[in-house]
Amino acid sequence: MRLWSLHPRYLDTKGLVALWREALLAQAVLRGETRGYRNHPQLDRFKDLEDPAAALARYLHDVHAEATLRGYRFDGSKIHAADEDARITVATGQIAYEWAHLQNKLSTRSPADFERNARLQQPELHSMFMAQEGPVATWERP
Repeated sequence: MRLWSLHPRYLDTKGLVALWREALLAQAVLRGETRGYRNHPQLDRFKDLEDPAAALARYLHDVHAEATLRGYRFDGSKIHAADEDARITVATGQIAYEWAHLQNKLSTRSPADFERNARLQQPELHSMFMAQEGPVATWERP
């Protein structure tokens, strides 16, 4: 499971579809609707929020919006009530790690997306994340 801090616009088709499915699974986990993945480290930063499931729903809104922009028909009715004010800080080291990880995946899976992303100085974050100085997150499994 990978819940990117990066804006979903940087993902290729395969990555965007995987993110949608994984975020829906994460939403179900945080709502107590499934027993699997309850202790997955990617969920830790959501668990720290007042309403983790509503924060994950907020996360899903951006993924759905990106899919819609691309002409995909992801079922938005699967997104539960969202906390539109939910915000998560993410360390600059984590952002750099995720960017390198994504670019590594794209270099072989989608060279055109890799090239497009390679021209960027600084990737934009998913709208619920705010950057702050710091290292790779302790929950990350590099």
